[in-house]
Amino acid sequence: MADQVIGFVGLGQMGRPMATRLLEAGHRLVVHDRVPEAVAALVAKGAEAAGSPREVADRADVVLVSLPTPAIVRDVAIGLGGVLEGQRARALVDFSTTGPRVAGEVHEAFAAAGRDVLDAPVSGGKSGAAAGTLAVMVSGPRARFDALEPVLKVMGRPFFCGEQPGAAQVMKLCNNLLAAATLVVSSEALAMGVKAGLDPSLMCEVINASSGRNSATQDKFPRAIIPRSFDFGFTTGLSHKDVRLCVEEAEAMGIPMVVGSAVRQMLAVTSAKHGPESDFTSVAKVLEDWAGVTIGGSKP
Repeated sequence: MADQVIGFVGLGQMGRPMATRLLEAGHRLVVHDRVPEAVAALVAKGAEAAGSPREVADRADVVLVSLPTPAIVRDVAIGLGGVLEGQRARALVDFSTTGPRVAGEVHEAFAAAGRDVLDAPVSGGKSGAAAGTLAVMVSGPRARFDALEPVLKVMGRPFFCGEQPGAAQVMKLCNNLLAAATLVVSSEALAMGVKAGLDPSLMCEVINASSGRNSATQDKFPRAIIPRSFDFGFTTGLSHKDVRLCVEEAEAMGIPMVVGSAVRQMLAVTSAKHGPESDFTSVAKVLEDWAGVTIGGSKP
């Protein structure tokens, strides 16, 4: 990959630090985003600007995308003016969370044109994207994965989930359901403990030394909820989208998700009350309001 040009579409909260890491690793990068300021920030660091996803694919050998919704991924990948219309790029790497059905559509369209797609959804948030410590879940042609693994390692640790299109998307949805579920149920538990007079930091310390430890009590509560910053780095809207996708895909497979459906509803309530752009740790605020307590410092 040292002599190849990499394209990157989608320079948002995750895409921008990922693209920056590629530049810092010495790769030649062609970038596009709907927000001109996002493109300008990368151009200032050495990237080349392109006017559309198709233009990116006309100038790059492989195109990486990091986009917020399945509909946008479909449009950018196979829609009018999309990556598939480009003449140079032979592969697409999708870091987005789309679910396996949209991934299958994109794979099918690219395969018909003799090109490859790697599903490569990531986990680890903005901090992981900046530090290059993301978990990168990958599915698609093994030969293409092997060829692009050095690029993926710039982002973090790649995990090959198989050649079946969408397999990595299923893995990502399962992971994000668990992350959201632990956040919701931990918020319930800590609200109960605080109302009974327990200190939330002590509660996390005890839980993390016990069988209830989880990513919320180990990281999200100490970092974003107890200090009252609510800035963990993942929006309520995106978390709700991921859990909704997970439940819908499970239902399409004939797998009931009773607990998953409850988590989806809690995120829907949080989004309605605090907005889809709020940090998803704001789910704790919903439990605080219902319980009449504050977990951590004083409310602003």
